[in-house]
Amino acid sequence: ELRDETQVLYVSPLKALGNDIQKNLEIPLREILKLTATHGLALPEIRTAVRTGDTLMHDRRAMLNRPPHILVTTPESLYILLTAEKSRHILKTVESVIVDEIHAVADDKRGAHLALSLERLEALTHRPPLRIGLSATQKPIELMAHFLTGDGRPDPAIVQIGHQREVDLAVEVPGSELGPVATHEMWDEIYDRIAVLTREHRSTLVFVNTRRLAERVAHHLAERLGRDAVATHHGSLSRKLRLDAERRLKAGEIQVLVATASLELGIDIGAVDLVCQIGSTRSISVAWQRIGRAGHWHGAVPKGRIFATTRDELIECAALVRGMRQGELDRLEIPDAPLD
Repeated sequence: ELRDETQVLYVSPLKALGNDIQKNLEIPLREILKLTATHGLALPEIRTAVRTGDTLMHDRRAMLNRPPHILVTTPESLYILLTAEKSRHILKTVESVIVDEIHAVADDKRGAHLALSLERLEALTHRPPLRIGLSATQKPIELMAHFLTGDGRPDPAIVQIGHQREVDLAVEVPGSELGPVATHEMWDEIYDRIAVLTREHRSTLVFVNTRRLAERVAHHLAERLGRDAVATHHGSLSRKLRLDAERRLKAGEIQVLVATASLELGIDIGAVDLVCQIGSTRSISVAWQRIGRAGHWHGAVPKGRIFATTRDELIECAALVRGMRQGELDRLEIPDAPLD
């Protein structure tokens, strides 16, 4: 027997990742139901729901009236759920809480805020829920374990199955000599080179560090490849436009998608052959996350090209590639008791 109550809480730092996890849950769950039916077994339906800032009002009400067994949410939406009386009630039955891509929040105030929410959840539930943290790029892992459990508790069991992946990496520079700032001519050379690389691959993902640059790069690539071949993805776009960009990339309807950090974590974005990063990521872990979007299937080799736009950036990009080839990761530092 399966009661209508929430048992598993899945916390993801990205709204897009939450939607993806729900899809990857619902399809296998439907297949399990079909399989058991063919064997003449009656299996109760395991229901999932996503609760983020994008969730429509009627879906939010339906979730409160009939709680899902698995609830996928973000740190900020979890805080709201813990604050409102009706949603607090459905969290009382949570038995497991999964914090995905834990490294992405642990080293800033967002992580401190989430740690507080996890303690509030524990105070609310009938018994302390099992805490599970997931990450592919964390260092040191013991620090992540301590962050997950909180002070005054023993660290959890650590399952370390990490290994150094083979990766096809290179730094690209424009033909013009690099200076302290990138000229218009240099940017044109960068756009031309990305267009050439895009034509050589089935599907390309271009990462930039700001939303404004994402729009600019997409505009210039569209001039070279055609409007129907290019799309953008960043946090300022509406939910409808973001989901449409993700769908078109997965379906192979576009050749290149220009994105910010909104697509860098473990989202299933289909068969991407190449990742181009414009400028330094300022972090080895971020570079791994972004370049790891390419060749994201069994046996494939991730392929990344990092474009330096200035002299200073060239040194940083070279250090980044060297660190990745040596299997290095950034050492995370967790804020100590941020009272705000």
